[in-house]
Amino acid sequence: MKNNNNYLDFVYAIKEDLSWSTNESGQVVVEMENKGFTNRIAQKFFKKPAVSHITLEGLGSFIFSSIDGKRSIYDIGLLVHDKFGDEAEPLYERLSTYMKRLDQLDFIHKVE
Repeated sequence: MKNNNNYLDFVYAIKEDLSWSTNESGQVVVEMENKGFTNRIAQKFFKKPAVSHITLEGLGSFIFSSIDGKRSIYDIGLLVHDKFGDEAEPLYERLSTYMKRLDQLDFIHKVE
């Protein structure tokens, strides 16, 4: 059994209720519902959309698509390195920050 005190050993899965797709360019597009009081005001008075479409850039799309509920962050890092090489450096610092941000946005959850 892996020691789950190391962040690189954590395994994440995409939230089941998250709506996302891949566009014609291969980029991941996440649909994020704009909820809450201030968003309702903005929608009503400023014609802001009820749903935002967030397009993830190349590296971000690749990482997001690699999250499968089985691969650890370390394993995803190996895939990123194979595809992007030195362009992804500093790899694990960037990857950890990105994964934490996806978690904060509630796009992913840690698999126990």
